[in-house]
Amino acid sequence: MTTSLPILDDCDPRLKLKVENRKRNIFVTQLEDNRHRKEENVNHLPVVTETSSRVLETGVNTLQKTLILKKQFELDNVTEQVEHKRREFKNRMEALARRRSELKLKQQETAEMVMKFEKFVADNELKRHKALRKYEASLQLNVCKQREIEDLADQLKQLVARKHVLEQKMSKYKIYEDYLIKTIDQWPSLYPSNGSESLVMPIIRRHETLSITHRDLLQRLGRLEEEVEQSQRQLLAMTQEHSIKTLMANNELSELRTELETLKEKNKQAEVNLLMEQGLSRQKVEEEGRMLMAINNLAEQCYVSAYGPLMNMNVLTMMDMVKEYILDKADTERRARRLMESGSAVTNRTARKNKRERGSMKGFGSKTQIKSQ
Repeated sequence: MTTSLPILDDCDPRLKLKVENRKRNIFVTQLEDNRHRKEENVNHLPVVTETSSRVLETGVNTLQKTLILKKQFELDNVTEQVEHKRREFKNRMEALARRRSELKLKQQETAEMVMKFEKFVADNELKRHKALRKYEASLQLNVCKQREIEDLADQLKQLVARKHVLEQKMSKYKIYEDYLIKTIDQWPSLYPSNGSESLVMPIIRRHETLSITHRDLLQRLGRLEEEVEQSQRQLLAMTQEHSIKTLMANNELSELRTELETLKEKNKQAEVNLLMEQGLSRQKVEEEGRMLMAINNLAEQCYVSAYGPLMNMNVLTMMDMVKEYILDKADTERRARRLMESGSAVTNRTARKNKRERGSMKGFGSKTQIKSQ
C-alpha cells in the first residue's frame, strides 16, 4: 500500500517564479550617443515564463526526490484510472452475465412452451385421426346396414309375392280339398280298403320330410349368407383401417424424413462451426505462444535484479519489469540530454560574459585616455 504524497499542482501561484521584467542593467561608462550603438554588450536578464513543474524538470540542481514524487503522483493517477476502468469493465461483465442468464431462462421457458404446444398438437392430431377412423367406420357400417335393409326389403317383397301366389293356389285348390273331405266323410266305414292309402301315405310323409329338409337348408343358407356378409363387412372395415394406417404411416414417415434432413443440415452446420472454432482456437494459441516468447525475450533483455529470479516471474511481473526498465532508461536519457543542453548553455553564457567584460574594459580605457587629453 503506497503512502499518500503531497500533490504538486501546476496552477499553484506559490510555485511560480516571478522576476521583474527590467529592460536593461547597464553600468554607464560612455556617452549616451554611443550607448545605442553597442547594445550587443548589454547583459539582459532572462524572464521566466514556464510553470513550476517545467522548471523542476529542466533545472540542473533539481532533487531526484521531487521528480520521483511527481512521477509517483502521475502513476497514482494512472493507477486510479486503470482501477476505475477495471471496475467499469467488471460491472459490464456482471450485467452481461445477468442478461445471459436471463436469456437462457427465457430460452428454456420458450423451449418448454414449444414442447407443450407440440405435445398438445400431437394429441389433437391423434384425437382427430381416431375420430376420423370412427366416423369412417360408422359411415361404412351405416352403408352396410342400409344395404341389408334394402336386401331384406327385396326379400320381403319376394315373400309377399310368393305368399300372394300361394294364397291364390290355395284358393284355387280349396274346392278340390273340400270335395275330397266330403267324399271321405261320405265313404262307408265298412267298405273294404283297396290299398290306395298304403300308396299315398309314404308319398305324403316323404313330402313332409323333404319340406322339413328344405326348410332347414334354407335356414342354413340364410345363416351362411349372413356370415358371408358379416365377413365382407369386416374385410371392408379392415381394408379401410389398413388404408388409414398406411396413410398415417406415410405421413409420419414424411415428417421423420423432413426431421432427418433438418438434423443432417444442423449437423453439417455444427461441424462447420466446430472446424472454424478449432481453427480460431489454434490461431489464438499460436498468437499467445508468440506473445509469451516475445515477453520472455524482452524480460531477458530488460532484467532488473530487484524483481528476483527470472524463472520465478509470471507474465504480469515481467511486463511490469520491462515497463520500469524502459521508463528508467527514458528518464536517464532525458536527464542526460538536459544536462548536456544546460552545460552548453552555461558555457555559451560564460563566453558571452567574458567577451562583454573585455569589451567594457576596452571602452573604459579609451574614455580615460580622452579625459586625460
